[in-house]
Amino acid sequence: MQDPPDISRRLLLGGTLALAGAAAAGCAIPMGLGSSQTRVKYWHFLGASDGIIMNKMVQAFAKDNPEIFVEENVLAWGEPFYTKIAMAGSGGRSPDLATFHLARLAGIGAGATLDPINVKLLEENGLTAADFSPPIWERAHIDGVLYAIPFDAHPMVLYYNTEICGRAGLLGPDGKLKPTNGVDELMAALRRTKDAMGGKPPLAFDALGLGTVGPWRVWWTLYAQSGGALLSADNTKIAIDDAKALEVLRFMQQLGKDGLLDWRTDYGASVANFTNGQAAFLWNGDWETTGLKERKTPFSMTRFPSVFGTGAAQADCHSFVLPHQRNRDPEVERATYRFIAYLVKNSADWAVAGHVPAYLPALKEPDYLKLEPQSEYRSVITEVALDPQVWFAGSASRLWIEFGQAFSPVIGGQHTPEEGLATAKAALNRLLSAPNPFPDQER
Repeated sequence: MQDPPDISRRLLLGGTLALAGAAAAGCAIPMGLGSSQTRVKYWHFLGASDGIIMNKMVQAFAKDNPEIFVEENVLAWGEPFYTKIAMAGSGGRSPDLATFHLARLAGIGAGATLDPINVKLLEENGLTAADFSPPIWERAHIDGVLYAIPFDAHPMVLYYNTEICGRAGLLGPDGKLKPTNGVDELMAALRRTKDAMGGKPPLAFDALGLGTVGPWRVWWTLYAQSGGALLSADNTKIAIDDAKALEVLRFMQQLGKDGLLDWRTDYGASVANFTNGQAAFLWNGDWETTGLKERKTPFSMTRFPSVFGTGAAQADCHSFVLPHQRNRDPEVERATYRFIAYLVKNSADWAVAGHVPAYLPALKEPDYLKLEPQSEYRSVITEVALDPQVWFAGSASRLWIEFGQAFSPVIGGQHTPEEGLATAKAALNRLLSAPNPFPDQER
């Protein structure tokens, strides 16, 4: 495993790989020794390049704050992580701090398994609501109470192969991809690229496979661009606009029918095709940046194209939460907020992995603006299309998988858009009627 490229000068360089190996094994990583230190127990699910960068940030904090000992524990990503957080929080024997996908917040029992954020302590450490992307800050609240501190957004973006796009005449004088607006301009650009590739499908995303979520990410991006909603304002009833939903599904099916998209690829194959120059475009989250740089793919990135009216893009967000503790130690609590503020204020360093800082001042920092291509899509931070606030939404959720299973056959032409939408609605009805596995509990 290698260091990610272009690490900021503010991050420490020594000893990272050994610690990253320990992190991958799920070990606790002590950042200092001595009984006089205040210990902060920190759980997160960040692996690969994300994990390396987070570990470096923890090391940098330890160097600047030797009186605080951050115990970094890396746990398995996905459902096992949230189950462990819920169990620890319900029992009141949890870590002091944990990472969290913001879209998971509504379903985890906020107020029972998570404690509210102490806004006063946050402000004492120099963080206020005005520092954060408004839609993301709003989503960090449940019933008007702040339960999470946003760290980033990881939106759907457009990766493009600069060599292929150059041959297709799609780059401007600055070497960047010329933007497209609307269906016709995008389809024309894809057809030109297909011709430049000798008839190969120019676009890739994970459209097929067991548990595929690419169809949901793409559909939710495009449907949100058209202004469509998924659920009613109280999140209890389906509110899908059939006309808008079907327009998006017909477009997605047309991509496969016209040979502009290889609909037979799963996640790994879609990334491999783009990495190896077998596809000119990749629709994916922003987290493949480091890997593509390491493999020396000639690429850049920009915002997901505006196809149906706006620049909205599906996204989730990493955030920090406080799993419930029966008796939170005041000294540890103050140290925890100091650590959170350090990570948030230095989120330009975190952006090396591709994620867009939710902390707005970071978007103007020279260190961040020098990141290429990471800073190219930063304006999406106020146009993120977040999941509805329901327990079955969020990264790797039942919502994503069920909609992926419904829409994948539509993209491949096996089902009609009408059949796909009916299947998705039936799944959504089942999810709405199912009980939350992490209900609120009395303390």
